[in-house]
Amino acid sequence: MSSKERTARDAVGEQESETGLAARADGKDTRTEEKDAGTDGKNAGTEEKDAGAAEAIRELRAVIDRLLGPGGCPWDQQQTPLSLCDYVIEEGYELVEGIRAQDPDMAREELGDVLFLLLFIARLYERSGDFSLEGSVRENAAKMIRRHPHVFGDLEIKNQEELLKNWERIKRNEHADAEDKPAGVFDSLPSGLPPLLKAYRIHSKAARVGFTWKQDADVVRQMESEWAELQEARASGDPERVEAEFGDYLFTLAEYGRRLGVKANAALDRTNITFLSRFRAMESLARAQGKDIAELTLDEQDALWREAKKAEEA
Repeated sequence: MSSKERTARDAVGEQESETGLAARADGKDTRTEEKDAGTDGKNAGTEEKDAGAAEAIRELRAVIDRLLGPGGCPWDQQQTPLSLCDYVIEEGYELVEGIRAQDPDMAREELGDVLFLLLFIARLYERSGDFSLEGSVRENAAKMIRRHPHVFGDLEIKNQEELLKNWERIKRNEHADAEDKPAGVFDSLPSGLPPLLKAYRIHSKAARVGFTWKQDADVVRQMESEWAELQEARASGDPERVEAEFGDYLFTLAEYGRRLGVKANAALDRTNITFLSRFRAMESLARAQGKDIAELTLDEQDALWREAKKAEEA
C-alpha cells in the first residue's frame, strides 16, 4: 500500500473520530435508542446485501484477472486505461439511457457494464503500480466525509444554497496550490463535458460564488436581449456572428433552466427521446396505410404526428 493510500485510509478513521461518529459510545449521538432499535432489522438486511455485493465484486475481479492472465483474452490483454476511455463514455451513455427511460432491467445491465470497466481499469493501474482500488475507494470516502461537515461534523447548514457554497469552498481548498491559494472556481470543470451540460455546470459554479443575476426576472430580460441580438446578427448575414449570438442565447437559457430546477442537457435529451418515439410511430402509421413517410406532404405528415401524439397521451 502506498503512502498516499495509507493517508487516505487514515483520514477516514481520523475524520470519523473527529466528527463524532464514535460519539454513540459516549451517549452523544442525537438519534434515540428507540430509533436505533427500530432500524436494527433494516440495517441487518442492508448489511446482508452489502456482503452479497462485495462477494459479487470479488467474483467480477476474478473474471478480470482470468482475462488478463495466462491463457486469457488477447484483446483484453492489449488494453490500457487510455484505450478504454471511449468504452467508459459509451457505457456511461447507455447507463444514462436506461435510467432516463426508467427501465430498471436496462439500468441494471448497463450499471454492470460500467462497473466492469471501472474495475478493469483499476486492475490495470494496480498492475502498473500506480495505485490500488482500495486506495482510490478510501480516498473517496475520506473526501466525502470532508465535504459533508454538516453530516459528519458540527457545521449547521441553513439551506441548500449555503450547503452548495460550502461544498465549493471545501473543494477549492482541497486543490490549493503550493502557496496554499484556493484553486480557481472552474479548475475542476472537466474540459470534455458536452457543451450544454458544461453550460449548466458553469452557471452552477458561478452562482455558488455569487456571480449570477439576482432575480429570475433579470435572466428573462437577458434572454430577451440575447434574442434581439441574435435577430440582428441574422439580419446582418454574418454566419459567425449568428453562431456567436445563438451560443449566447443558449448559454443564458441554460441558466434560466437551472433556476427553474431544470438541467438543460437532460431536458433536451428527454425531448429528443419523445420526438424519436413519435416519429417512429408516424412511420408505423404510414406503413400501415401502405405509404412511405418520405413521400407524404407536410400536411399529411402533420396529421400522422397528431395521431401519434394522441395515441401516446391516451
